[in-house]
Amino acid sequence: MSRSVRLVPAVAALLALALTGTACDGGVRGTPGGSGVRDPYFPKAGNGGYDVGHYDLTLDYTPSTRRLTGTAVITARATQDLSAFDLDLAGLHVDSVTVEGKEARFNRAGQELTVRPHDDLSRGETFRTTVRYSGSPQTLTDPDGSKEGWLPTADGALGLGEPVGSMAWFPGNDHPSDKATYDITITVPEGLQAVSNGELADQSTKGGRATWHWHTAQPMASYLATVAVGHFDLTRSTGPHGLPILTAVDPTQAKASEKVLAQLPEIIRWEEINFGPYPFSSTGAIVDRPDDAGYALETQNRPVIPGTPDTGTLVHELAHQWYGDSVTPKSWQDMWLNEGFATYAEWLWREDHGGESVQQTFMDYYDGDDKAVWAYPPAKPSSAAHISDSPVYERGAMVLQKIRQKVGDDAFYDIIQGWAAAHRGGNVTTADFTAYVEKKAPHQDFTEIWKDWLYGDGKPAHP
Repeated sequence: MSRSVRLVPAVAALLALALTGTACDGGVRGTPGGSGVRDPYFPKAGNGGYDVGHYDLTLDYTPSTRRLTGTAVITARATQDLSAFDLDLAGLHVDSVTVEGKEARFNRAGQELTVRPHDDLSRGETFRTTVRYSGSPQTLTDPDGSKEGWLPTADGALGLGEPVGSMAWFPGNDHPSDKATYDITITVPEGLQAVSNGELADQSTKGGRATWHWHTAQPMASYLATVAVGHFDLTRSTGPHGLPILTAVDPTQAKASEKVLAQLPEIIRWEEINFGPYPFSSTGAIVDRPDDAGYALETQNRPVIPGTPDTGTLVHELAHQWYGDSVTPKSWQDMWLNEGFATYAEWLWREDHGGESVQQTFMDYYDGDDKAVWAYPPAKPSSAAHISDSPVYERGAMVLQKIRQKVGDDAFYDIIQGWAAAHRGGNVTTADFTAYVEKKAPHQDFTEIWKDWLYGDGKPAHP
């Protein structure tokens, strides 16, 4: 037996307001944004409830003490009514947080910095969060054993962020699905250089400290942000259409790197022919010492390369400026859209410069003894520890060659150039790519390629 209760009108109105989440005073009653965006490989990465538009980072670093002091001003838009939101930050001490100039409460739990603004934020509202922090930044170890985050070097440090390393040196929404523009200002001891993404907006020296201000005007995923502190020879030149080129080379690598870096304008010109207009306002490279990092990384505008690069590495990392940096995956499951394309660029370069054809390279892998290529399908890495393994790179490139075989050269180049143009500055999934290919070649059947090469387990029966 139930007993009904009649509410007087005033009580009923209050209850309705509570249920809808609207405060009686006309303000907003929000809910917390999610911690993590449910990435299938890095579920804690990123955060829900907001979209970042711009990061303004002011950093001060002293290599001798390994102490970093930072202020991050993060301009974002609420995508829901928010009572709290999270930022990703690993280690470091948070000194204070303000939201819209008002002091905000915060707490830490692992990599999550939870911020509770003084006033709830309305959906659609643009708000500014300022985080002041300090400490010794961490070097993080990825699931595959590689090092990222903040890497101390012989004469400074190197900030690398793939997949989740940027949270070691600044708070943010550390997931590729949330791209933003950046201003990064770094102050270091006089005599050292501090190199980052984009263009150098200002440089000054005062009181024995040198300050470098870099501006990135095109959207950038957090994993592509970099800071390189140390002794560097800075060289400026121009590429196609007057494109500014800036290289920063450790003096110990300068002579050995000179010849290959001189190819930069030619490589950009060749990649524009194949992939379409270069998507950013500058390019270049950062060449540090061989032991400073165990891998090259396509940091936006200016890839980081440990030790003297070879031509193939430069071709690969610069191809990422189109595929990975401009056209960025929505989740780490779609890593092959970065690495398969960049690997294919290496194959194309060899084909166009007197080496073996792409088809021959394809057959070499198909007929070869390297079983690692077939360990899992490119679009379904087996785990977070394997998103950078051979299937993502070589088998991913083989998927592109299968498409080229199917449609012919003219249609193939229309597809890869159109893909880069259609999604310039955006985020994509593998489903977006397969739909795009089918739209551009409507009379072709790609079922077998998707089933056997992109999503299928093991080595396909026929090349």
